[in-house]
Amino acid sequence: MAGSEKTFSWHFETDRAALLVIDMQNDFVAEGGVMHVPKAAGIIPKLQELIACCRECGVPVIYTVQAFHPHYNLCPLEVKKFPHLEKEGMREGTWGIEIFPAIKPQEGDIIIKKRRFSAFYNTELELVLRDLKGINHIDTTIISGTVTNICCESTARDAFFRDFKVVFGSDVNAAVDENAHQATLNNIETAFGVVMDADTIMAALRAGGSHRL
Repeated sequence: MAGSEKTFSWHFETDRAALLVIDMQNDFVAEGGVMHVPKAAGIIPKLQELIACCRECGVPVIYTVQAFHPHYNLCPLEVKKFPHLEKEGMREGTWGIEIFPAIKPQEGDIIIKKRRFSAFYNTELELVLRDLKGINHIDTTIISGTVTNICCESTARDAFFRDFKVVFGSDVNAAVDENAHQATLNNIETAFGVVMDADTIMAALRAGGSHRL
């Protein structure tokens, strides 16, 4: 899609945005987590700021957790790709699917359980986004979390396919390696949305109104 990078333009409205915090659960973030992403802890301070800003501005905060049923396999191909998941990890009712304590949900936040990489696949996320604010429904998803190039990118693409605008946080997403992280940022900027750092996102939210991106 050569030449598309600078033609992607739309309005970012504070009162029609929602923050998605993808899979910042113990199994990914905490030391000893079965799917530990070492870089995930590094985004916590900036993500804390972004979450606080969203709450301050009335922007809904929606957390997702990857959770398998403890007694049968709901994602057989993922388990084949990551064989250690056959025995442990991301099981309902365990410490591993709890949101990392430093960014734990507060009253009024929403938690979506998902079975696949995308937070939209067979979940209520789309319905929640379209119903939260009635007829003037949310039209912009701010994507944060881990893993940048897997669940976060899958969710961003699915948001775009459903006609939600995508704002992807460059410094509030974490991947296992920097090359994968940068590849996703390039993919989003090229075809699926806009990439902004958290400070820029927060400035836009606090300014309110509508911002051309």
